[in-house]
Amino acid sequence: MEAYVLEWLNVLGRWFHMIAGIAWIGASFYFVWLDSHLRAPRYPDEAERLGIGGEVWALHGGGFYRAQKFAVAPPELPEPLHWFKWEAYTTWMSGMFMLGLIYYASAEVYLIDRSVADLGKPASIVIGLAFLTGGWIVYDLLCRSPLGRREPILAAVMLVLCAFAAYALTQLYSGRGAYIHFGAMLGTIMTANVFFVIMPGQREMVKAKAEGRAPDPAHGARGKQRSVHNTYFTLPVLFTMISNHYALFTNATWNWLVLMAIALAGVFIRLFFTFRHRGIVKPSFWAIGIALLAAVFVALMPRGGGSAAGEAKFADVQAIVVARCAGCHAATPTFAGFAAAPKNVLLDTNERILAQSQRVHQQTVVLKAMPIGNLTRMTDEERAKVDAWFRAGAKAE
Repeated sequence: MEAYVLEWLNVLGRWFHMIAGIAWIGASFYFVWLDSHLRAPRYPDEAERLGIGGEVWALHGGGFYRAQKFAVAPPELPEPLHWFKWEAYTTWMSGMFMLGLIYYASAEVYLIDRSVADLGKPASIVIGLAFLTGGWIVYDLLCRSPLGRREPILAAVMLVLCAFAAYALTQLYSGRGAYIHFGAMLGTIMTANVFFVIMPGQREMVKAKAEGRAPDPAHGARGKQRSVHNTYFTLPVLFTMISNHYALFTNATWNWLVLMAIALAGVFIRLFFTFRHRGIVKPSFWAIGIALLAAVFVALMPRGGGSAAGEAKFADVQAIVVARCAGCHAATPTFAGFAAAPKNVLLDTNERILAQSQRVHQQTVVLKAMPIGNLTRMTDEERAKVDAWFRAGAKAE
């Protein structure tokens, strides 16, 4: 019953997290696009009277829209005034719920890999939370320092620090645990930007206007800086959210470098679009992003090579699968925490093992993604036997 309830919490949590994330990222992308497409107001006399700095005319859903941005603030505050904050907060809270439900509650399965670091469950959780909070503190201090006024240098420093974080995480956790914590660290920075910088600045601007004071434009400039940073973090975060499905990346020998290459590719691709929104086409940004992805593709390409295990019979492989895999991949899993076989892959009969031979080989030999976290201690010799059997034709004899 416990596994059944956890499965439902997993589904509902993921669903809500996805919905909240779409709302946040969609709003973020739209406002970046909107800000980049502002043009001189069509009616100058109106603009001068109201203090309008730019506007955008658009057509959507059968209607004409006119969005205007004031240079600082309108002459008087309108009602209602819509704030965009809960999209960020609910995305982070649902993400933390999922992090706790999957990676902390079942740290022994998804987070800890004792072949990487022999961590206990409490220590692994504390370290993970330290990366999340420490990432925000370091980033915020850098933005508030003189470097915050020199964006290219700030970006270079952040790149180095992110690379260090990626490397450190992969030396502490399983590949999937490291990737998800890297993404959670960036997601925490994004949400903290909204909570600690963007929203307080906006509240101060509204308060100043309500009290008849001229709002300080520095609050708007600071909020815009952090908002732009958030848009460049978005694609790397989205990649880490789906990375747990792809052991090709998380279990790579140089998995931290793979993570950084793909994250950086996402940044350059996003740069291409943000510049294009302003009418500046920079093909080099797109080219760098694609080149980084192509480099990862080539680096992770399977290499040929025979097995050193000699011959292996199906009986050998069947015994290995029963001992190392069938506890989870069965019609009724016996491994704690699994209500159903992951991805509905069943390996509890000879016929099912034969039918799934290619997947067994891919996951246990090529990617070494299974058993997850190597919980059942599959040895290199056993993997070599599976490899030899598969290369010999995966026959039932």
